[in-house]
Amino acid sequence: MIDFQNGVFVKLGPSDPTPIAAELAPILVEGERVHLSFKGMRDSVVFTNKRLIAINVQGLTGKKRDYSSLPYSKIQAWSIETAGRFDFDAELELWFSGLGKVRLDFKGQVDIRTIGKLIGNYVL
Repeated sequence: MIDFQNGVFVKLGPSDPTPIAAELAPILVEGERVHLSFKGMRDSVVFTNKRLIAINVQGLTGKKRDYSSLPYSKIQAWSIETAGRFDFDAELELWFSGLGKVRLDFKGQVDIRTIGKLIGNYVL
């Protein structure tokens, strides 16, 4: 499990969800679909219609991966912060029951409102 208390996923930018959906196919449940995917230097974050999946690439070759599943049903609250004139990054903070706060930082071109709406659709 990724240690969300001591780190954040930073500088995530949009990525094509097709290859990541193929990678995740063996762990997706029936009826689960990938909606959005974002990639950092090595790590990725995927939003499906049921959960957020954080992918932590490990080791020198990157073949070892940790998949952390964060179901929307465990979200107690969330906050979005849009990019500004001098602060080009957007932020998403999620508070999960039993886990605490998870923070994701996105590059400025990400429409954080769309992510907030997606979460709202599945949580509320």
